[in-house]
Amino acid sequence: MVTEDDGSEIARLVRITGRVQGVWYRGWTGDEAARRGLRGWVRNRRDGSVEALFGGPAAAVEEMINACRRGPPSAEVVNVEVEAAKAPGQAGFEQRPTE
Repeated sequence: MVTEDDGSEIARLVRITGRVQGVWYRGWTGDEAARRGLRGWVRNRRDGSVEALFGGPAAAVEEMINACRRGPPSAEVVNVEVEAAKAPGQAGFEQRPTE
């Protein structure tokens, strides 16, 4: 995992696999990201995974990624892949349609 602790803003693209669709994972992610003041989006993927882009202070992004490893109570997370990404262009956090 890429980590920066100098307080700078970062962005990470995250793909979560396991039992993560139909268990309110996308809604939970939106709520948790907004609570942390992050920008970006979350969406279901046709392959059954969930994909999210998180942008904001490094500590808040890393905290959100760690939360994604657990997910909401009914989820069963198998894997979380993280890669550096370009900062999201919008303000706030949104749920996007399945892609």
